[in-house]
Amino acid sequence: MNIDDKPEKATFGAGCFWGVEAAFRRVSGVISTSVGYMGGTTDNPTYKDVCTDKTGHAEVVEVTYDPSKVSYEDLLNVFWGIHDPTKVNRQGPDIGTQYRSVIFYHNTAQKEAAIASKERLQRSGKYEDGIATEIVPAQTFWRAEEYHQRYLEKHGGAHCGI
Repeated sequence: MNIDDKPEKATFGAGCFWGVEAAFRRVSGVISTSVGYMGGTTDNPTYKDVCTDKTGHAEVVEVTYDPSKVSYEDLLNVFWGIHDPTKVNRQGPDIGTQYRSVIFYHNTAQKEAAIASKERLQRSGKYEDGIATEIVPAQTFWRAEEYHQRYLEKHGGAHCGI
């Protein structure tokens, strides 16, 4: 990264955050990832809180990336490719609002890119059902407990059920 380049953040929810994080960690140009919670009403929620389905939070991955090496559009392509965006509050065996498909945008350019990519995917005919992915402004990111960070790497898993 050049001295003038600044890392940017992108935040995605696509089901269980373990597999989502693992997918983004493999992308060249991604500097770091953190799993956590966003989009709810409870301050500093725990995993136990979020699993009650009462806080409104989604399990998310906050991606810090070098925009000179990977574009936001490239990250969107990863996002669309790792889950089923037609499911409402569900991915694989995981059910609940915390597993919803959501893009939390951090600026106007991300919002416009996310909307355009969703519209392109819908028009592509890849999915018969409508795309349920929410596109909403980023809120406070609450980092998940340490044992969730890089969970699949720590436990030898290649992926989870996304």
